[in-house]
Amino acid sequence: MIPVSAFAGRRVAVLGLARSGRAAVTSLLAGGAEVLAWDDDAATRQAAAAEGAVLRDLAALDWRTVAALVLSPGIPHSFPTPHPTVAQVRAAEVEIIGDIELLARAQRHSRFIGITGTNGKSTTTALIGHILKLAGLAVEVGGNLGTPALSLAPLAADGTYVLELSSFQLELVASLVCDIAVLLNITPDHLDRHGGMDGYIAAKRRIFAGQDARCAAVIGIDEPISRGIFETMKAGGGPGVIPVSARGAAPGGVSVEAGWLMDHLDRDAAPVPVLDLAQAERLPGVHNWQNAAAAYAAVRRAGVAGDIAAAAIRSFPGLVHRQELVATLDGIRYINDSKATNADAAEKALACYPAIYWIAGGLPKAGGIAPLAPYFARLRHAFLIGRATEEFAATLDGKVPFTRCGDLATAVAAAGERARRERLPGAVVLLSPACASYDQFANFEERGDQFRRLVAGLREVRSR
Repeated sequence: MIPVSAFAGRRVAVLGLARSGRAAVTSLLAGGAEVLAWDDDAATRQAAAAEGAVLRDLAALDWRTVAALVLSPGIPHSFPTPHPTVAQVRAAEVEIIGDIELLARAQRHSRFIGITGTNGKSTTTALIGHILKLAGLAVEVGGNLGTPALSLAPLAADGTYVLELSSFQLELVASLVCDIAVLLNITPDHLDRHGGMDGYIAAKRRIFAGQDARCAAVIGIDEPISRGIFETMKAGGGPGVIPVSARGAAPGGVSVEAGWLMDHLDRDAAPVPVLDLAQAERLPGVHNWQNAAAAYAAVRRAGVAGDIAAAAIRSFPGLVHRQELVATLDGIRYINDSKATNADAAEKALACYPAIYWIAGGLPKAGGIAPLAPYFARLRHAFLIGRATEEFAATLDGKVPFTRCGDLATAVAAAGERARRERLPGAVVLLSPACASYDQFANFEERGDQFRRLVAGLREVRSR
């Protein structure tokens, strides 16, 4: 836990008491602040009170007595409609910040590596942390990845915080300057929360705020929006800009060419082959090649030798819920990709396997799965769950055989049975839902955990 003394002796309100909000309460109290906490959900309030939070209905608060509002990133502050408390706070001209900003104020002398992007940021964050730890550096890894920023350990000036930063979090940061900022890609997502694509792009670009020539900006150039940001920043001075590509050369940066990670960082020398990424078994697919390239660029900028970085990439264990190999039963791999909560994320998994028994569905997002049509030929059968069932069935009708399963347990059993019966080379049962989880689960982690338990049940049945 990191004490936050920036508000010592002053009153601070915290709205939203999930993991990051409760961590903020604890850190502010440890730093000497008077903390008033609230969540609109009664059960969440009770859980926070059990941990020592002082509850106060913020709707009746005199905001002239408050130094700042620490807002959960999940609570709307601008679009589609600001939370009523946020409107009151703005009218009183009180500062609105998030837990990442509190970390930045508490650890001003530490180094920060920030990672954002529509897809791939969790894997890239974990991979950077893995490399730096194996290189012997003092590192803490968290943020949007799972561990709240203020639950991390305090670090000295030579320590580095590696933080996954969502667009929601970046909008609540005022003073954080990333020594190394990584932008992987930008494709449409969360547009309702940002008022459209321009607002979403602006939120992502905040990761570069305050950077100067001592800093580095690592930017993916494989899609138009982030490539445009790269070109603009390259021409505009400021931080050193490092391009990364999974699809071709990246002069001055890092690329993947014919499956090989290539170091182009020394512009005056020939590109250096670093690693055959086929050896990085937990990083399958072109999207993970970009993640590896970005991580390599970031750690090289942080001073890690190329051979150490390559060895660490090779040994990376991967992340749960992100193309996680849960088991291989009867020659069929069961893959947990529950983190794929939109079509763009699911596309990354569909591109990796030749014969897919696909479990998809949940709470649908705009655009559905129509953009995945180029991968339908890889689908042997689809098993549909949740609220998206009829929408997805309409898209697949006449193109891919499907079964309406309703829930995940039914889908896993049906997919496993069909895969065993057909016994196709390279077959996988793939949970890559292309949907949010909230119609049947609390979050994507709970959905993925259930998938793992169900597969473990199949393993037990086979062993009898």
